[in-house]
Amino acid sequence: MKSRYHDIYAGWKSDPEGFWAKAAGDIDWTKPWDEVFQKVDGLDRWFVGAECNTCWNCVDRHVEAGRGDQAAIIYDSPITGAKRTYSYSELQEEVACFAQVLTDKGAARGDRVIIYMPMVPEAAIAMLACARLGVIHSVVFGGFAAAELATRINDCDPKLIVSSSCGIEPGRVIAYKPLLDEAIELAKAKPAGTIVLQREQATADMKAGYDHDWQTEVDAVRAAGRGADCVPVKATDPLYILYTSGTTGQPKGVVRDNGGHMVALKWSMSAMYGVEPGEVYWAASDVGWVVGHSYIVYAPLLHGCTTILFEGKPVGTPDAGTFWRVISEHKAVCLFTAPTAFRAIKKEDPKGEFIGKYDLSHFRTLFLAGERADPDTIEWAQQVLQVPVIDHWWQTETGWTIAGNPVGLGTLPVKLGSPAVPMPGYDIQVLDEGGHEVARGELGAVCVKLPLPPSCLPTLWNADERFRDSYLTAYPGYYETSDAGYMDDDGYLYIMARTDDIINVAGHRLSTGGMEEVLASHSDVAECAVVGVADKLKGQLPIGFVVLKSGVNKKPEEVESECVKLVREKIGAVAALRTVMVVSRLPKTRSGKILRATVRSIADGSDWKMPATIDDPAILDELTAAMTARSVGSL
Repeated sequence: MKSRYHDIYAGWKSDPEGFWAKAAGDIDWTKPWDEVFQKVDGLDRWFVGAECNTCWNCVDRHVEAGRGDQAAIIYDSPITGAKRTYSYSELQEEVACFAQVLTDKGAARGDRVIIYMPMVPEAAIAMLACARLGVIHSVVFGGFAAAELATRINDCDPKLIVSSSCGIEPGRVIAYKPLLDEAIELAKAKPAGTIVLQREQATADMKAGYDHDWQTEVDAVRAAGRGADCVPVKATDPLYILYTSGTTGQPKGVVRDNGGHMVALKWSMSAMYGVEPGEVYWAASDVGWVVGHSYIVYAPLLHGCTTILFEGKPVGTPDAGTFWRVISEHKAVCLFTAPTAFRAIKKEDPKGEFIGKYDLSHFRTLFLAGERADPDTIEWAQQVLQVPVIDHWWQTETGWTIAGNPVGLGTLPVKLGSPAVPMPGYDIQVLDEGGHEVARGELGAVCVKLPLPPSCLPTLWNADERFRDSYLTAYPGYYETSDAGYMDDDGYLYIMARTDDIINVAGHRLSTGGMEEVLASHSDVAECAVVGVADKLKGQLPIGFVVLKSGVNKKPEEVESECVKLVREKIGAVAALRTVMVVSRLPKTRSGKILRATVRSIADGSDWKMPATIDDPAILDELTAAMTARSVGSL
């Protein structure tokens, strides 16, 4: 069908407040707004004066509307073999009971509760229970080091911490309770107590009167017939705090409000993802990240969909076909995951042979986000899946799509390497260092003209000035995304790198993302990273790291030479990429983002700190040894 995108976007631009007021009609409000948009204490606020409850809109209203028997959450854990489905009615009961437990332990509207849990249904139940009470949750990725958890405890000063006895990774069990106990010991702010979900893979030691057993507490309130009702809150009240990944020193707590968050996410489910209420939607992420908040828990439930909560990996649980098994078994119509997941699958199953083992006839669309989707990965996914592959770009700070190809409005032509066009609410401009818009096709800082749309962060937790300094100061009148890229003549955006990853080689500003795109196109390369390291003569020089696909029989130095030649052919000698290293694996966060800044620091010989979000710290030792052996950078 012909896309309605351009008409919709033009309609937003001509009447932004009218556009969002209409979208807000899909949300239940206990009190209407006085103003759609207003500056409050110098900060942008949406639906000022309105009252609402996010849990009501995610759960109770669907039960009231007759969807009680529909599946709300499907839990699938190939790591443990556990599966469970919660209907909307069952979810309502579980959430009301746990909200009552939180109330009994002293949590009330405006208090904070940290949720430190693995990918189990109880994590989503705890989030919704907080939302039910107007309690502000802060989900911290399960298994975070004690010192990192302690900084978050100090920053948000939680009334309680909800945790689990353990998390489970392929081949290992990670005990959470010792980490939690150490974090509380380290923290200056002291929670009033903890609530711990005991898992059969590891039982936590409990302190009498301080640590409370999840199941015991829930069973008691259920037996007494008690359950907490939804508490109306202001639309501008915080729903949650989410600390950005890779934080060092003082953590940066992104605040999400209740009203604008619901409006934008509900709109995005049909407009961006083309999904209808009642359909099965799957975001293969973790509730510890923004994708998990927005598109495992809140958006699908706001829309009345069935959401899949998956405790597994794209490969190794048990094989490279696990995604296709989940899609087939649970009848998911779309999948949203990170490009890294598909690069891992492509590495293990280059021909996509596992796909033929499953019925994917109902599967419509693959969405990629989280880091740059290289054209080679998109083309491979299109070829093996035979469905549209949609790249889209957004951030923890925004909570939903900044630029994408809106399937529900009619898909636009796909341009490989581009997440397509700005969504309503986002006036994207590419600026030079002086804050002036650059010519189409020219690289610059990608910025969004203020105000930001609903669901974007209104501020940082207890840090309004830091919010302004971090995002609004460099380019007055704009939100600085810290990403670099360009727009083409058709208005398509290309994100090439973080602004930190634009390197200066002998006066030439070059994108490491462009070089990665070329390396990824090599037939033997599964995934890659390019970083700029300090050079006395040219300022910076790029170094490439590549991981080979399974079954490649060439010598590493042969592939390295071919990669250097390929970059020279596609970009030119100006790229100055003369060193490419074959490595067995790349260091990543648990959400799959490559830790380029850490790699750069190692190569430069600079001081660096172990990233709190790293998936496997041993990889950094491997990489350091490999770079030392090759005398890379300053090593």
